[in-house]
Amino acid sequence: MLNTDALILAADSALRTLWAEPRASRPTPPAEEPSRPLSEAEQREAAALMRVNHVGEVCAQALYTGQMLACRDPQLRQRLAEASREETDHLAWTLGRLRELHDRPSLLNPLWYAGAFAIGLAAGKLGGDRLSLGFVVETENQVEAHLNSHMQRLPEGDTASRAIVAQMKDDEVAHARMAERAGAVALPGPVKGVMKLAAKVMTTVAHRV
Repeated sequence: MLNTDALILAADSALRTLWAEPRASRPTPPAEEPSRPLSEAEQREAAALMRVNHVGEVCAQALYTGQMLACRDPQLRQRLAEASREETDHLAWTLGRLRELHDRPSLLNPLWYAGAFAIGLAAGKLGGDRLSLGFVVETENQVEAHLNSHMQRLPEGDTASRAIVAQMKDDEVAHARMAERAGAVALPGPVKGVMKLAAKVMTTVAHRV
């Protein structure tokens, strides 16, 4: 059972992630050259991809919050908090870019948040810190692959979105390596498969809704 303080922390995180204006601690990554004007179709595709990326950051906030609540090691909890702050940067960057593209976040963000929070909390409570870290590694590895695919799909002229995605990818790799160094255990193959399937459903739906 979660105590009152933990429940307040969980509620605060959900409210800040879903409805408050995210504040980045780092400036938005600058593009090497200005974006060129996008066609209507390019703008729609760029916005859809950035909406998916924003959903990923909503889920990251939820996952890390659930894991921190279940974490037994104070030093590890601090590392998870640091990673979560970097994910807040991503949340702010992707939301800002969505607005620049005249589009909106996913309407199902509360659902995505609830699912990711439940996974993070269950991983920590049922499997302990090392298994929880294994979820971090696998999640970040899958996110890295997903961001690589977005670099292939984003319009060539959308250098602003590309700069954001490139920095996000570097950060996700660093989070995975942090978890490995902290003692993460590899997840069983079937668990990885379920995570990939869930991610596929989320990205497909969020691309449109």
